[in-house]
Amino acid sequence: MCGIAGFVSRHSTNIAQTNAVLRSMTETLTHRGPEGEGFWINDNGTVAMGHRRLKIIDLSEGAAQPMQYDDRYTITYNGEIYNYPELKKELASKNYIFKTESDTEVILAAYACWKEECLGHFDGMFSFVIWDKTEQLLFCARDRFGEKPFYFHTAGDSFLFASEMKALWAAAVPRIIQNAQLLHYITLGLVQNIARPDLTFFEGIYSLQPGHFLTLRLPDFDIQTVNYWDLDKETVDMGISERDAIEKFSFLLGRSVQRRLRSDVALGTSLSGGLDSSSIVSLICLSQKKTGTFPDLQTFSAVFPGFERDESVYIDEMAKKFPIQNHQITPGADELFGDFDRLIYHQEEPFQSLSIYAQFKIYELAKQQGVKVILDGQGADETIAGYPKYYHWYWQELFRNSHASVHTARLAASKKDQKISWGIKNKLAAYWPGMAASQLEKRAFRQLSDHPFIENEFKSVVDRPALSKPIVRKLNDILYFHTSQLGLQELLRYADRNSMAHGREVRLPFLDHELVQFLFSLPAQFKIKDGWTKWILRSSMQNQLPGRIVWRKDKVGFEPPQMKWMQDKRIRERILESRMRLVKEHILKPAVMQEPLQANAAHEHGNDDFRYLCAAAILKT
Repeated sequence: MCGIAGFVSRHSTNIAQTNAVLRSMTETLTHRGPEGEGFWINDNGTVAMGHRRLKIIDLSEGAAQPMQYDDRYTITYNGEIYNYPELKKELASKNYIFKTESDTEVILAAYACWKEECLGHFDGMFSFVIWDKTEQLLFCARDRFGEKPFYFHTAGDSFLFASEMKALWAAAVPRIIQNAQLLHYITLGLVQNIARPDLTFFEGIYSLQPGHFLTLRLPDFDIQTVNYWDLDKETVDMGISERDAIEKFSFLLGRSVQRRLRSDVALGTSLSGGLDSSSIVSLICLSQKKTGTFPDLQTFSAVFPGFERDESVYIDEMAKKFPIQNHQITPGADELFGDFDRLIYHQEEPFQSLSIYAQFKIYELAKQQGVKVILDGQGADETIAGYPKYYHWYWQELFRNSHASVHTARLAASKKDQKISWGIKNKLAAYWPGMAASQLEKRAFRQLSDHPFIENEFKSVVDRPALSKPIVRKLNDILYFHTSQLGLQELLRYADRNSMAHGREVRLPFLDHELVQFLFSLPAQFKIKDGWTKWILRSSMQNQLPGRIVWRKDKVGFEPPQMKWMQDKRIRERILESRMRLVKEHILKPAVMQEPLQANAAHEHGNDDFRYLCAAAILKT
């Protein structure tokens, strides 16, 4: 896990100047790789690569980057390929030679063997750049779900890339806010452009999309982007039995966890007390038992005594059942006030709630305990239908097929204390999903247009396609949307920046691509069944986890006491300053200064003051 940066020029450059720019770029990424740096520039200065190293696999200097292979290929790489031992064995049988124990060298050999098709062989998270000297070709790739970031900027005859945008700014890329993105965030809370997911909050800086690779060929400077992988949400195995589905799911998740335990440094896991993180803890402990190793697993939690959504009781139950050492932290308004600008600096773009601050502090706690690799549970909610909002779409799918079955499903959910409103609008949406999507788009536009404090001229920058909504005919449609288009991407950005801010690596077992594709091949009733969300995960873990965790009826979603924090005097003063900043930028009307301050819970409707706080901080940075 590291930080990468570099650039390509159509024309030869001064090596000394190129080296100075490259060092400025990588210096901004020191937090991502505090244990080493490396630089490589080709003979005529047309290609430059920088690397900041966080040592995880093969700690020797021989595994440092940028790394060269076969006197032809040079790589700078951020991530982990979890199945690298298996790939290394396969490639060795094809007479590829290895000098290190690193996964980096395996990527190089795989590219030498299979070229761009190597991406289909990787189980992992990655963003990397390979320069092919013979073909004069730059090959840039990002993992299937976008766990690792890759930003780029083109200007004239130059192409610049980096793990974070701050490295591009260090190379004199202009830092200009993209006003439409900011408008959508302030009014609707959107942190991505649905129509153009490659756009960022800054003009001219783009994100290579998950499951894509980019090529740049010299000397003609031809740039091509290719979508190499996507989820199949249409092919559903209606004949699979419950027993077979649970067995295969358990195998794939267990294998995913085992592969993500491959590390040459200390490893631990987050533990919120919810089903996802508890499942990972259980599977790690099971793996340790099978291999005969019984060290206490280091786990990390944020707890909030007295807060109605505190999960300490479930964390304590896990600590009683499994051989773990749990480290806890209780972030408060004092810490938030002191850390807010640092949080903004690392995130670079706005976020929707302060739940990411609790995550930020958990990774900081892991650093304090000397644990460099953390497993976490992101991805399960979007792929196995973990949020209560998914009941709506599941019931709509049932309603299209059988009115009686939806009644039974709703009754089962009500017995699980799920008070979900569902009426005539949902029934109409079931039969006319296109019309429902259109109505939701119109509602979003009205919400934006009717915002009472946005300056009219600033409203004019609205990007209507960015407000588009998905057409949902079945549960898989909305799960696909949230997994591949809008939802999971922002969570992965939060996790990457929060972990790397402290030089920690986060690994996500629920995002094994074979596991996710299998989940999408299952009928909807394997995800929501008998009133339970995430039914297949619950069923697979019911003999391993405490029953009160497996069959929890509430869904907390890692929520801190944001409302209480927002009532802190210093934070309220910061909100007023933020409002004033946005007024001076002609984004908000002066009348907003007379509006009473808000203090909303995470993701609660009317969270405007929190968005003002983030937006002003982004402008200020």
